[in-house]
Amino acid sequence: MTLSDRPLTRPANAPGFAAKLARVSVLVVDDEPGMRNFMARILGPQCRRIELAASVQEAQEWLAVEPFDVVVLDNILGNDRGLDWLVTQRARGIVPPVILISAFADLEIAIEAMQAGVVDLILKPFRSNQLLTAVARSAEQARLMGENQILKHELRRGSEMTPGPVALTGASPAITAIRETIARVAPLPSSVLLTGPSGSGKEVAARLIHAMSDRRDAPFVPVNSATLNEDHAEADLFGEVGGERRGFFLHAQGGTLFLDEISELPLSIQARLLRVLEDRRIRPVGAERELPVDIRLISATNADPAMLVATGRLREDLWHRINILQLPMPPLAARGRDVIDLAAHFMETLSGRLGRPPVAITSGVEAALMARPWPGNVRELRNLVERALILGAFPPDLLGQ
Repeated sequence: MTLSDRPLTRPANAPGFAAKLARVSVLVVDDEPGMRNFMARILGPQCRRIELAASVQEAQEWLAVEPFDVVVLDNILGNDRGLDWLVTQRARGIVPPVILISAFADLEIAIEAMQAGVVDLILKPFRSNQLLTAVARSAEQARLMGENQILKHELRRGSEMTPGPVALTGASPAITAIRETIARVAPLPSSVLLTGPSGSGKEVAARLIHAMSDRRDAPFVPVNSATLNEDHAEADLFGEVGGERRGFFLHAQGGTLFLDEISELPLSIQARLLRVLEDRRIRPVGAERELPVDIRLISATNADPAMLVATGRLREDLWHRINILQLPMPPLAARGRDVIDLAAHFMETLSGRLGRPPVAITSGVEAALMARPWPGNVRELRNLVERALILGAFPPDLLGQ
């Protein structure tokens, strides 16, 4: 049985296939030098990174210090069996998706591989296209599983993903200064702390930092700390052995983790987070060993961080660790005519999504928008524009009617 012989949803030479492989890092575990070199020649030019291990011991050393998207594992490795090693690794912690290579078309091996969590099984001899397809599919499956957990979290927190291109709309001095600072900090690995009132655009700023960084092709994982269930917060963040949660840190591998309302994390989790940021390693719940992580952390809060520390809601040592650069997002009422630019932006993007014709922003509407205090900031404006699209006109109370 060769799972990679299944009909492909997208052939290996289709547009986009190469782009998917170009983001993938692979660890090849095979004791035969010729087979290692063969797979290196196939995967090396296509994948972002490939490393070779001649034994399970070497593989374990690699996994202890480096994150990989996919492991290609031969089942017979001298006196060791790849499946036996994999079962042991699964019990000790979380490992990347594994593609098993076997010389025997044995139903028992296929069943054992499925029970061990193998995502694909390739029989020797195999074609280069089979290997490339299996690697791309395994990485895509892991990505989709991560997006599914993120989406479930997004639905729990009741927010929407930012539609269309990420931008901080407006020409006010305050938002222009924010954009300039983001342009300077985005290419750097430094942690960023975003502050400002609720609805002021902290997540949009975080997405812009990610989009302008060298991590732009890796995941951006937004997490609202206030919506994490305290009993499951550790597993949600760091993963768990043998459970559904792989953990937001591993989902964000190579990319950016955005922790909104970070002071809402339990203090015990804050302590673990501090250690993770210092050691760049996590220990999933139930795991015997730590796993390396490579993420950039962006944090946010709508409160004064110094006051949070003074009241014991935010650990002082964690604050110093995440507060390398603080970006205060201005309230909408302090951004002048940005409110008009933002209203036009939301009118354009939301009318397409809702299938409703745009509503005219007349001079009277502009004056009313400028005069409004906007306690809910940009989020309040977006909701107002959506309401206007649904009603076919701006609400009468906005215009004082």
